[in-house]
Amino acid sequence: MATSACGRYDGRIMLFLLAVLAPVMFRGDAAHTGIYDSAAPSLSSVKWRFHAKAAIVSSPVVSGQTVYVGSDDGRLYALRTADGSKIWEFETKGQVTSSPAVADGIAYVSSLDGNVYAVDAQSGKPKWTFATQGERRFTAPGIHGIAPRRELMPDPFDLFMSSPSVERGTVYVGSGDGYVYALDAATGRLHWKFKTGNVVHASPAVAGGSVYIGSWDRNLYALDARTGAVRWKFQTGNDTDIYNQIGIVSSAAVVGNTVFFGCRDSHFYALDATTGRLRWAHDERGSWVIGSPAVRNGVVYFTTSDEKKFWALDARSGAERFSVPYGTFAYSSPSIAGNVAYYGTFDGRLYAVDVTSGKIVATFSTDASQKNLAAHLDARGNLDLNSMYPSNTLSGIYVGLNNVFGLGSIVGSPVIAGGVLYVGSTDSTLYAIT
Repeated sequence: MATSACGRYDGRIMLFLLAVLAPVMFRGDAAHTGIYDSAAPSLSSVKWRFHAKAAIVSSPVVSGQTVYVGSDDGRLYALRTADGSKIWEFETKGQVTSSPAVADGIAYVSSLDGNVYAVDAQSGKPKWTFATQGERRFTAPGIHGIAPRRELMPDPFDLFMSSPSVERGTVYVGSGDGYVYALDAATGRLHWKFKTGNVVHASPAVAGGSVYIGSWDRNLYALDARTGAVRWKFQTGNDTDIYNQIGIVSSAAVVGNTVFFGCRDSHFYALDATTGRLRWAHDERGSWVIGSPAVRNGVVYFTTSDEKKFWALDARSGAERFSVPYGTFAYSSPSIAGNVAYYGTFDGRLYAVDVTSGKIVATFSTDASQKNLAAHLDARGNLDLNSMYPSNTLSGIYVGLNNVFGLGSIVGSPVIAGGVLYVGSTDSTLYAIT
């Protein structure tokens, strides 16, 4: 049967609308693959800057012609991709360090005030609010080797909150109250909740009817997406070399029948998605893996903290393809567009690595990094952390972390759309980079 020109035109319009209205969230999709259908930016120029009122740890998302991002100033912002002008802002009563999700005209985000919010994506007007049992940071005795060793202390490096994932009309999100929640996307009504043994600040990946999410109780859970019933759980280890800190902050990525994630026990894991059986583990030599992986064409990519390396491993076997060193910690998750992976580091640098060659092809420095980093570099050109931390006390760590953030750290993850990379910084700026 012949197709009319009008029919072809209507079909193209429908495809365009579907592309614009497709759900967007942390790591690009519900499976958290970290792959973006866009040309690879060269990082040669800044298209625009948006200045929030506090640090931006949240990873942005782009839906249509709008970029959404949270800030430590307690707000969720909607900005025009064309020029960074503000469309609206929605104020919560706590820091917004989670990445928003946008689906069916609604933007969803978690706040440190303990609530999950749904707001109209066009106007920013509230649709519903769901109250968890309250947010909290991960705590442990004598954290990071600080005396007194028996006193419970909040972890200064618990920076992120769980980012909502939306799939088939349901919002899935973790909380510092130890629960994983499934909420009706239209009304906020609770479908189910699942109690873990500790804080849940990883973000849920949803694939094949299962929700995959890690907890600070050391377990990676596979939950039935419809009922919340446990299908399996996998227990990671203790990172006893780093003062017995534990837990999973890295958000899982699911590709094929494999679940990939990092852990603070200094390993990166690949599990069978159906059974939870260990396929392989990569030893990160005493380094946390906080960032979430990206997976493409049989290779898994991720950053590390203390090890200060960007890794590419064979997804089937865990064999090392290549690694790229950088100057300081990275919590940022790599995002891939074209043949280039992008990720940020605590010294305010953004790296672009060609995934076919393993070579750095471009870098970008935040405004605060360009202004302040040179005074804190060691002889090799890497960040001298000893110059940032005044003492090995809990207050000293907080002061030191604040000093590091003064370098315009890129803690969150980039998103790429339309040949533009969007990324936030602790210098309170969201950058749009071409």
